Amino acid sequence: MLYSFRDLVALRSVCYLRSEVSLQKVKTAFSNLSEHDLTEHPAAYRFATDGTTVVVWNEDRFMDLVKNPGQFELVTINDVYRSFTNSSDRVVSDFEHPRENLSVAPDRIGGWPTIRGTRVPFDTIADLVADGDVTADEVPDFYPTVSPSAVADAVSFQEEVEGLAG
Repeated sequence: MLYSFRDLVALRSVCYLRSEVSLQKVKTAFSNLSEHDLTEHPAAYRFATDGTTVVVWNEDRFMDLVKNPGQFELVTINDVYRSFTNSSDRVVSDFEHPRENLSVAPDRIGGWPTIRGTRVPFDTIADLVADGDVTADEVPDFYPTVSPSAVADAVSFQEEVEGLAG
């Protein structure tokens, strides 16, 4: 299944909130969006939490989606994008830079992770060396802008993705 960039932002928002509050509170918050006429894609909203409730920024104020209104620190998109530990104590990779030599940008290959500074998809490089016929040192013969350290990052990220999928 393929997800759009905004779907991934929404999923990361849910994962981030889940790392701070219970799944029941996250579900309640998202269920209450439509009751308050907030019917856009969830990625369109800015959520925040203090660890006890979930709020959403609505026009010029916070709207509590779970408990009573109050003062809360705004969770920025940078908080959602950065690496964090989820409720299963698993570290979720940084969204824009899942590895030092990898980057993700919504306007580059639809938000697919690439080798930093290139349009070369990370999985193309990981697949190239997967069977052992091509070494990391030989990859620049095929992709001159891809360093051996970028190959290692691509392989590492591919292993993480496959481990989570399987």
